[in-house]
Amino acid sequence: MGLMDILNQYVGQQGGQAAPAAVEHFGQVAQQVPQSTVSQGLTEAFRSDQTPPFGEMVGRLFGNSNPEQRAGLLTQLISGLGAGSATAGVGNAGPLGDLVRQLGGGGTPVTPEQAAAVTPEQVQQAATHAEQQNPGIVERVSDFYAQHSTLVQTLGSAALAIALAKMAQR
Repeated sequence: MGLMDILNQYVGQQGGQAAPAAVEHFGQVAQQVPQSTVSQGLTEAFRSDQTPPFGEMVGRLFGNSNPEQRAGLLTQLISGLGAGSATAGVGNAGPLGDLVRQLGGGGTPVTPEQAAAVTPEQVQQAATHAEQQNPGIVERVSDFYAQHSTLVQTLGSAALAIALAKMAQR
């Protein structure tokens, strides 16, 4: 089945309908379209009211990520907020709050070793706060995860069907 055959299955879909083959289709499409198209699809899935909240999905992705991906995501979240806002959103305790204070709100990439001390629950909390303070963080995180389409497949078929529907519009 070709790219257009796959995408045509998702044209006009209102979202969240769990297409049984959405995970497989997403993997095929993500390899053939520009990364910006994948990113736009992910943004749509992250913002949809038919998927779990943004913070929850980002926490799940973080939990399924390898150490380098975890570090990359944390760098995106921290730099997308700035020191004062980021520190307020993650609380004063725990490894993520310590990391935010240490890095001063961006500029310095998080290392895989630093990311290892952070839990998916802390990332969920930070991502939720980040979205409230800077809605553009959703696009930033989408751009990051568009580079890791295999990992994104762990979001499940409903979220991927929404992403594919948006990708089909392009």
